[in-house]
Amino acid sequence: MIRWVLAWVLSASMAFAQVAVDPDRSAVRDGWWTLEVTLGLAEIVPYRVFTLDDPRRLVLDFEGASFDAIDPDAIRSGDRAAAVRIGPLRPGWSRMVVDLAEPLTVSEAGMRATEDGATLQVVLERASAEEFAAASGAPPDPGWEVVTGFDSAVASAIARSEDYVVVIDPGHGGIDPGATQGGVKEADLTLVMAAELANALNSLPRVRAVLTRETDSFVPLTTRLTLARQVGADVFLSLHADALDDDAVQGATVYTLSQDGGDAAAQRMVERHERGDLLAGVDLETAEDRVATALMDLARAQTGPESRRIATALVSSLRNAGVRMNNSPLREGQFAVLTAAEFPSLLIEIGFLSNVEDRAVLATVAGRARIIAAIADTVSLLAR
Repeated sequence: MIRWVLAWVLSASMAFAQVAVDPDRSAVRDGWWTLEVTLGLAEIVPYRVFTLDDPRRLVLDFEGASFDAIDPDAIRSGDRAAAVRIGPLRPGWSRMVVDLAEPLTVSEAGMRATEDGATLQVVLERASAEEFAAASGAPPDPGWEVVTGFDSAVASAIARSEDYVVVIDPGHGGIDPGATQGGVKEADLTLVMAAELANALNSLPRVRAVLTRETDSFVPLTTRLTLARQVGADVFLSLHADALDDDAVQGATVYTLSQDGGDAAAQRMVERHERGDLLAGVDLETAEDRVATALMDLARAQTGPESRRIATALVSSLRNAGVRMNNSPLREGQFAVLTAAEFPSLLIEIGFLSNVEDRAVLATVAGRARIIAAIADTVSLLAR
């Protein structure tokens, strides 16, 4: 049986201010045979608690709670919590994810008013793998999970226009920060660059740029493609900047959809870029079916060859603009955001945050400008 805890508490102040979480009253620590999560808040807020399997994790969602003062590593102690992640889930909502080192089911969960405001106490007890699996699953309320997308009237107007519509997808966001290296977070970097790229593209004749997210919010991978369909995308560009164990890997890389999964490096890249959906509890069981269906469509349509043609042109433009390039800049992989059959799609690794030189380039407006100019040059040719 799937078990979860939902708590809806009406609070008039929720719509007007964020409720702070106090690091001095917060901890994720081992008990005698338990794992205990304690969070001190300024006041009671709506929340929900549940566990997810494969990998095992505890999920806590909050409406109107601000975790700005919380350092996940500082509040974690013991061995039963392998890691703690915190970030925005969607506008107005935050999520904490505790990676579990062993099967632990929720035995107690409650928020109570205190002299300091409110305290949430969650206690997990040891269980078998079978018991954990039976107790895990997200509550049946998908409205908590996703950003709803564009206003339908605006999306329809864009789709009906004669503009060449470029959907720019800033990778990661919200509870899924992506790679973090040297104080630079991938989700932040891709959002900044997406906005700069949109400004450059919107200055071109007959070109309209649309972003899949405009804030630090979590947007599921399939939703990003849905948004692109809503506006009638002519091309889809997903921006990323990964961090690898090998800090010598550098330079921009352009990916198109692979029919066979791509090489081992591409498969590892897919896993890194798509773990955010897993972290947020999005069902990935049908991902392979989506890829297979898209590949059949691509075999009958022009979007596959067109994606590769655009990718080849973009690599050439990047080189001509003097952009630092990877030693194998044109690659293939089975990324979920490349599986739409209706429009050509590219995933662009603008560089690697794990490489000092790449990170220095990407951290500056001037450094990003060369990449943006190359993309704009390629788009201008497509829009003619």
